[in-house]
Formats: sequence, C-alpha cells, structure tokens
Amino acid sequence: MADQAPTLPPSGERPDASFTEVDAGGGGRFPPRGRPVINGINRIGLWSLYIKEVRRFLKVQTQTIWAPAVTTLLFLVIFSVALGRGEREVLGVNFPTFVAPGLIAMAMMQNGFANSSFSLLSGKIQGTIIDLLMPPLSEGELMTGIVGAAVTRSLAVGFVVALAMLLYPGVSLAMAHPWAVAWFGLMGAGMLAILGLMASIWAEKFDHNAAVTNFVIAPLSMLSGTFYVIENLHGVFQGISRANPFFYVISGFRYGFLGQSDIGDATHVAWAALGLLAFNALLAAIAYRLLKSGWKIKS
Repeated sequence: MADQAPTLPPSGERPDASFTEVDAGGGGRFPPRGRPVINGINRIGLWSLYIKEVRRFLKVQTQTIWAPAVTTLLFLVIFSVALGRGEREVLGVNFPTFVAPGLIAMAMMQNGFANSSFSLLSGKIQGTIIDLLMPPLSEGELMTGIVGAAVTRSLAVGFVVALAMLLYPGVSLAMAHPWAVAWFGLMGAGMLAILGLMASIWAEKFDHNAAVTNFVIAPLSMLSGTFYVIENLHGVFQGISRANPFFYVISGFRYGFLGQSDIGDATHVAWAALGLLAFNALLAAIAYRLLKSGWKIKS
C-alpha cells in the first residue's frame, strides 16, 4: 500500500498547538522551534562530558596521577631530613606522620586545579570550545561535568599519594576521624576544581593559567600550614594564615588522621567544615554566573 500523505486540518482550523511540523515518515510530529526537547537534567550529556574529561587525564595518567605521587614523596623525604631530625615530634607524632596528611591534601588540591583549569582553556586555544558550547548542556551541567572530573582526578591522586607515603619509614596514616578525611578532602578538591574552572574562563593563553598557578595556588598551598603549625608564627602571620582557606582544608584533613589540628578542638573543626561548604557554594555561584554570561567564552 502506498504511503498516505499526512492529513491536514480543514480550512480555517488551527493545527494542534503542541506540534507544528510533520515527521518525514508520517509517524510522528516535532515540537515547534525554540521549545526545549530535553527537560530537567540532561543525564546522558552530563555523563558523556564527565567521561570525556576523565578519559582525557587517564590517557596520560603517568603525568596526571603517578607523577604527583613521586613529587610529593620527594617533598616528604626532603622536609623530613631537613626538619625531622632528632625524632622531632609535632602535635604528639613524629614529623613524617605530621606532614604526610598535609602533603596528600596539597597534592589533591593542586591536581584538581590543574585538571579543571585545562578544560575550557585548551578549547579556547585550539578552537574546539564549540564542542562544549553547542551540545544541549546547561551552564550548571557544564560546570558539574568539568568539576566532577577534576574531583575524580583529585581523589585518584590522593589514593596514589597515600600509598606512596606508606612506603616511607615511620609514616602512619591511621585515621582518627574518617569523616573529616572524607569531608575536608572533598571540600578541598571541589574548591580548587571550581577555582580552576574560573581561571580557565578568564585565561586566554597558557601563560595566564601558569601565572595563577605560580602566584596564587602554589603560595597559598605552601603557606597553609602543610609543613608547620601556625602557633610557631608571629601573631600577624597567624592571622594571615587563618584567612587562607587552604589552611582549613589542610588542618581539617590532618585532624582526620591525627585527631588534632591547628584549627582547635572538635567544635572549631566542625565550624571550619561548614565554612568551607559555604565558601565552595559561593565560588560555585560565581563560576555559574561567569558561564551564564559567556564572558571570554562566547565573545
């Protein structure tokens, strides 16, 4: 039987308002132009973006995951030899055990920043950013996919660095408060992942990204109490350290292992945990607005 032509409404009658075009095969009709087909969360698109970003750093995992473990282990060896002689104890434990959690958290944060700061920037430089802007992904989904992949890399680096730390004599990674290890690790990774996304939005070339890494991220990481307790600093510098959000990530993460930290008792640690959550929410809101505006992305 020959295919029948689609039946049109009688003269003077309006077609169904919900459809304006007829499928070429005659079986169904399309919604009008401008009406979104995907409602709610585009789960398939979000998952595809996340997997794409994860596969990107897994393809060079020697550089993105294993190399940070070697570098961090060298930090531990150097500072333990330089500052840990004579069975020096800090917060009631030997120096390698004291410094190990801080080095793990620092490696997680730095690699989270490195991963998310490369995503949009590489697209802008190579001219492939259209591949991220054209798919039916909202600004929130785009941010979630990029930040989620960066946090995944941070966690992978954290596990690998922790395994490397266990190879060093005298290091103990027994956890006194596992919730603090998980919470502050995620908060630190998320914070740097969002900052990396904001940096990639602003940067126009790799030099700009390197400037943020060298003049902002690295100093804040090194001056966060990773290698010392801030009680040894002058009062003014203690105040400066307490204004550094990296300090709360490092100290809270260390509290999860040692049961002690520079922040204070358990109440102060809990307030620091909530403060980091609020700070990350603020950063996420700013990053979302930047993506929504299209600043330095769509222009």
